[in-house]
Amino acid sequence: MTRSDVDATGRRTWRKPPFIANPWLRYGLWLAVVAYLIWAFGSLPFNWARIGEGLPRAARIFGGGFPPSFERGGLLLTGFKESFQIAILATLLGVMLSIPFAVMAARNVAPMPVYLLGRAVIIVSRSFHPVIVAILFVAAVGFGPLAGILTLTLYSIGFVGKLLAEEIEEIDWGQVEAMKATGAGYLATLFYAVFPQILPRQVGLSMYQLDSNLRASAVVGIVGAGGIGGTLMNAFGRYDYDFAFAILLIIIAVILVSEGISGWVRKKIW
Repeated sequence: MTRSDVDATGRRTWRKPPFIANPWLRYGLWLAVVAYLIWAFGSLPFNWARIGEGLPRAARIFGGGFPPSFERGGLLLTGFKESFQIAILATLLGVMLSIPFAVMAARNVAPMPVYLLGRAVIIVSRSFHPVIVAILFVAAVGFGPLAGILTLTLYSIGFVGKLLAEEIEEIDWGQVEAMKATGAGYLATLFYAVFPQILPRQVGLSMYQLDSNLRASAVVGIVGAGGIGGTLMNAFGRYDYDFAFAILLIIIAVILVSEGISGWVRKKIW
């Protein structure tokens, strides 16, 4: 359906039709959203007195963080080295494990029972925030980088597996039929007709996941899963705000560099 109006000169001009054609339903939904926002803000227990007391405290924190202190460079280097190791290992393990789960979760190449199992694994791995998963792994295997690696590996399986499964479901099926016509088996069809079509997407997703795991490694470290996050949490706990802000600046710089490298790699692939 299209929509056109006649302007003053008699010309017909096209206008995109609204997503919801019924105006009563459209404006009723807007009214419901506004009413919900008013109710939500009115019912949540905001402690405005405490918020007012926190503003001077926040000013002291920001004031104590400038200028940032880079005197303990060795501690910074150790924390970031561990974060890099966690992110790289978790990305490698997560991407390798996500490939079979993506095949299992692709409806066009997997039978229904296998499809349901693959989808269930991906859904479970995507259901929880990495911090929650990190808390569970810290309780299971103790403090340190192993908990971070396990956490980000599970996180990578959920994200990369889901997108790869969707990519497999959108492949050119003609190549698969050509392989089957020559008598190729299931594995040969996967390796020579399916995987070559998703390879550029897989490389791009791997680079993005490495970038995401670098950011997440700093977050999960706050709960004891290794990396620079533990160093950052200790700095805030000791009121070393200048050192904490130095860590934050380094994290931002590392993410910017990682984003630039991953963007360059994606351009070369596509």
